[in-house]
Amino acid sequence: MEGTNPVNKKLAAALSGGAVLVLALSGCSSGGDNSDAKLDSWAKQVCVAVQPQAKKIAAANTAIQKETSDNSTPEEVQKTDSQAFQDMSDAYKAIGAAVNSAGAPDVDNGAKKQQDAVKELNDISTSYAALKKQVDGLNTKDQAKFADGLKGIATSLDKLSTSGNDALKTLEEGDVGKAMTKQEACKSASASASSSAS
Repeated sequence: MEGTNPVNKKLAAALSGGAVLVLALSGCSSGGDNSDAKLDSWAKQVCVAVQPQAKKIAAANTAIQKETSDNSTPEEVQKTDSQAFQDMSDAYKAIGAAVNSAGAPDVDNGAKKQQDAVKELNDISTSYAALKKQVDGLNTKDQAKFADGLKGIATSLDKLSTSGNDALKTLEEGDVGKAMTKQEACKSASASASSSAS
């Protein structure tokens, strides 16, 4: 069994980077208290929608990390990772839908920032769905092939967790970020995401 675990550890490390994306949308920036009511209401709508999805992503992270620490069979690893990637794909899609339905925030270039963030969230969702397919296709009967396959997935995850949250960062710059930091739902969403990333 020793072939799987180091690789799955790499997978878990790469995955915890994915939680950072949620942090970007969970209003982690600090700032003053001078945003307006319209922006506050926009932030509240997004934060309330993001909160359960952040928890879902955190739970998926935890599941993969638990599978890593256990002496799991390739079949167990495959099943857990597949479900985790599916959950993450669904969660990012739901966050994208929430940002989309909230409309453009009341800031300069709000509509462009919102559209870019929605596109990015949907792209991330698609990437996790592709990773799920990749995991489902791994050969669990051959230990070496399975470990190699996981290595490839870990590399893709690494890329996914380091790229792809620029539009989210842009969306929550300035007044949007300030409005989000005031929302209880955003605070708890970022707490659950950061605890899973640690």
